[in-house]
Amino acid sequence: MLSFALLIFSAQVAAGPPSPARERWELCVDQATGDPAAGLAEAERWRLAGGGFLAEQCRGMAYATARRWISAAEAFEVAAREAEVAKDNRAGKYWAQAGNAWIAAAEPVKARAALDAALASGVLAGVELGEAHLDRARARVAAGDRQGARQDLDQAVAKAAADPMTWLLSATLARQMGDVPLAQKHIYTAIELAGDAAAVQLEAGNIAAMARDEAGARTAWAKAVQMAPGSPEAAAARDALKQFDDVAQ
Repeated sequence: MLSFALLIFSAQVAAGPPSPARERWELCVDQATGDPAAGLAEAERWRLAGGGFLAEQCRGMAYATARRWISAAEAFEVAAREAEVAKDNRAGKYWAQAGNAWIAAAEPVKARAALDAALASGVLAGVELGEAHLDRARARVAAGDRQGARQDLDQAVAKAAADPMTWLLSATLARQMGDVPLAQKHIYTAIELAGDAAAVQLEAGNIAAMARDEAGARTAWAKAVQMAPGSPEAAAARDALKQFDDVAQ
């Protein structure tokens, strides 16, 4: 399965804040990701006890687990601003989490602003940097800025190459911008990483169709239907396959 995992949950638990706050932060995060209501209650208690931005970030994670995206984004932004005041470099990660949550909330302008702040912080590196570029690309696409999104996706595929979503979105954008060779190259990588995902097979069919490869399009769209019959991707693939029925008639 293709994972559309949120940056919200990446790397944070493994890294953790330094002592003496580590134990309480880990407890709060465990509750936030396992039982959002309990996590919120713990975050509030910790906040009142002086937990600061760590408690606020935990609150954001509880809201994210509950899929309350606007509340999550707002909490992450509070955490980021308070971390900036404290001159703590985790502020950049919190801005990235805020941007990710704003995307989930369908607020691309707010997502772009938060991700700009995350990338400007200079503290993101490796996969986290790549995922932030990926998220900013998603925000830019939603806002109609394809050229900017292309620049971010070029960074994303370099820094987060193990994430099939980077290759899928890069291939999709390349197709939309008329760059068939790049679209084909990147969808092949997406298939290697997550060929069992209906979204990947749907896009593979779209790209094959654009390249006038009818057999390839048929095969990929049929796979999308077979892999996830009740999904939106399968519905789109069925609609796409109808064109061949029309030709046959």
